[in-house]
Amino acid sequence: MLEKCETAQERWGGVHQLVDHWLIQRRSLLVSFKALNDACDANMETPIKPYIDEFSQLLMDYVSSGHFTVYLQLAKEAEAFGDTQALALASRLLERLDMSTELVLAFDEDYDTPASCERNLNRLPAWIERLTKGLSERFELEDELIARLHDTHTPSAE
Repeated sequence: MLEKCETAQERWGGVHQLVDHWLIQRRSLLVSFKALNDACDANMETPIKPYIDEFSQLLMDYVSSGHFTVYLQLAKEAEAFGDTQALALASRLLERLDMSTELVLAFDEDYDTPASCERNLNRLPAWIERLTKGLSERFELEDELIARLHDTHTPSAE
């Protein structure tokens, strides 16, 4: 009986906190990406591997949180609200996000060891350019996903 009395806020407040935490992760990721970009722009006079490692770890954590936690919780919320249009949109957006994930995994593979990092160092500026575009698109898709799957189900504060 109590379950039937729960408000949307009570049921999905945890999703809101999850999304907030994930967006904080995004900010940390962007700060690290800027540091990597700045180190790269400095003609790589600074040892670059620590910047790559920090960024890559944050990137993998962020993408993993999205795929294995946030997206699933947002979908559960939409299902609970019977929002079939949101679920259809989510399916299309997730297909596009998967392409971005492939880019992330390829970057991580190219720079995961000191030897591979050294071997691919001359390609880093091109990678940064690709990641800038890829992450921008990813963040837009994720924001659209959040807006459609969560924000529309959140009661407005009056």
